Amino acid sequence: MQFFEWFGLRPAKAICYSGFRDGQQPGGPYPSYEQVKEDLLLLRKNWNYLRLYDCDDHAAMVLQVIAQEQLDFQVMLGAYIEAEVNNDNCPWGGVYEVEQLERNKRANEQKIERLIHWANAHPKVVFSLSVGNEACVNWTDHLVSVDRVIAFAQEVKAHTPQPVTFCENYLPWLEHLRPLAEVLDFVSIHTYPVWEYKTVEEALHFTQENFKAVASLYPNKPTVITEAGWATRSNGRGILPERVNEHYQKRYYDQIMQWVDEKQLLMFYFEAFDEAWKGSDDPLEPEKHWGLYFSDRTPKLALRS
Repeated sequence: MQFFEWFGLRPAKAICYSGFRDGQQPGGPYPSYEQVKEDLLLLRKNWNYLRLYDCDDHAAMVLQVIAQEQLDFQVMLGAYIEAEVNNDNCPWGGVYEVEQLERNKRANEQKIERLIHWANAHPKVVFSLSVGNEACVNWTDHLVSVDRVIAFAQEVKAHTPQPVTFCENYLPWLEHLRPLAEVLDFVSIHTYPVWEYKTVEEALHFTQENFKAVASLYPNKPTVITEAGWATRSNGRGILPERVNEHYQKRYYDQIMQWVDEKQLLMFYFEAFDEAWKGSDDPLEPEKHWGLYFSDRTPKLALRS
């Protein structure tokens, strides 16, 4: 089922936006008004839908700039919920002290309250809401129980008019998240062929199969891709360096954009800009290099053509 038709929205391109520049990171320092304005004036040339990850100072600034500059963006606003359960399966550390987990629970409740408040404060800009991001997959470092996410979704649905979702890797939707899917307005999946050792030649078919597998399970709800992309550099951590560069990113970008345009799907490409704060200190850490623009806001090959 097509998202645009289901919710009465106009078809348009969508992208994940996080505006942290070199020397900035979640928790501060944050991008300024002028920096966010510069980003949005750049992005509006190609995209109308933005996905924001958290109800933090950065998201507040984005909403402020959109309103004051009267920019034609629609926003999927998220609440980035933190670990409430320890996860021994996380390779990079998902185990915390009991006191930290309790603090996270209280902080998550506050984020959900903020999500509700901001959704009602910006009804013409915020078009959908997500109650979390990759918090239920078995490798996450911020694990939250499915029942808890269900409760968050029910609370948000009860107090906002916007459709509500949860953003997660495609695999948990095939079994683990079925009870959650029942209470959501639409299902949101992430698909990363290059993380799963696929070549660029295999990538589009892999993405399509991920989408079809989930969408077929929930024929009465739209399925949205909230993350799909291709890195341009890697130090070999999880991604073979020879499989990522600007030419491969352009190839995957062109192919997936053609496919979602033909099928009239909503797909948030990951992501707008490279972000140096992500991952390890290694400058070739792949987490830093998913943007269609470099961190200095110059375009990569996919957008120069």
